[in-house]
Amino acid sequence: MNNLLSSSPIKLVHLITTLNLGGSEMMLYRLLERMDKTRFENRVISLVAPGEVGAMIAELDISVDTLDMPRGRPTPHGFLELLRLLKQHRPDVLQTWLYHADLLGLLAGRFAGVPAILWNVRSSDMDMSRYRRLSGWTVRACAMLSGFPQGVVINSNAGRQHHLRIGYHPRRWVHIPNGVDVKRFKPHSAARQSSRAEWGLEEGAILIGYVARDDPMKDHATFFQAARLVADRHPGVVFVLCGGGINWDNQSLVSVIESLDLRPWVRLLGQRSDMERVYAAFDLAASASLSEGFPNILAEAMACGIPVVATDAGDSALIVGGAGIVVPPGNAGALAQGCMQLIEAGEAERQRLGEIARQRILARFSLVEMVSTYEELYGQLNAAE
Repeated sequence: MNNLLSSSPIKLVHLITTLNLGGSEMMLYRLLERMDKTRFENRVISLVAPGEVGAMIAELDISVDTLDMPRGRPTPHGFLELLRLLKQHRPDVLQTWLYHADLLGLLAGRFAGVPAILWNVRSSDMDMSRYRRLSGWTVRACAMLSGFPQGVVINSNAGRQHHLRIGYHPRRWVHIPNGVDVKRFKPHSAARQSSRAEWGLEEGAILIGYVARDDPMKDHATFFQAARLVADRHPGVVFVLCGGGINWDNQSLVSVIESLDLRPWVRLLGQRSDMERVYAAFDLAASASLSEGFPNILAEAMACGIPVVATDAGDSALIVGGAGIVVPPGNAGALAQGCMQLIEAGEAERQRLGEIARQRILARFSLVEMVSTYEELYGQLNAAE
């Protein structure tokens, strides 16, 4: 008798590439935080040593194991350890997150006799030439083997179309957009004032924020080129950036800023865990990405009542709707023009767009809906075995 028909909870193991701060890692955390603990028993395995999100998950009283693999390089020892853990935990469903975990999880899961394996793909149209060669091989292997898992979860329509083009042929696509915690991410005037004071902003400064880790697909170079154009017309603007690797120790980033003579206009905050305070301080949020799946930064900023200017990458245009401006990727002039359009529209118009933005997230991208859809999927898979 399967767990759906007994009193025992459905046993889930989540295998993920890393547990550092990142969009996919935080989606896993938010899912685990809110799942019904009477129906589901969760455990997490990270390919590499767990970072900050691993500690957050452990605080939920959920077991976190690590395979201690070098980043981007699977090892035989790591594979054998994964096999051992799967045989020990005996999950009803193995949910893998991101390409390396998808591939390794499929192989180990089948050897371990896991009844149901589910992949989770979180990106779209990535230029793999910008990444390690092994990553490209991993994606191609996943495409060839994509018919073996019971299903592939995708968080964006753009991601599904891209993976179809590169050869993915799953038994079943499951579209589950990311969800936003609208109780955490909301307009907050006190946080706006305190954050702006912390960063030493002058009264009346227009703050444009870009939240993205240091990654080729985030295209910070184009963002800074656009920033130069905006600052030339609006010298009172300030650009606040945060994310993994976005700090003054990042010499490649700093060299771009200094080559454009932008340093006085830029604040680099590095990785932040208080993003609700960061977003609250923005007048508008920008995204310069060349590639996205479902960009959390847009949805979170919009939930905080912030209008956005975003490149047409992944499902960005679907998320933004009428709450901002969408421009072509890799076009600094268009990105700058979008930002200047919102600056010159005035505070009242930005507030109006911000209200539309929050209502759009409440209506279409709630965390409650995301968690409910995952729970229903896991229940279906378990019942089918």
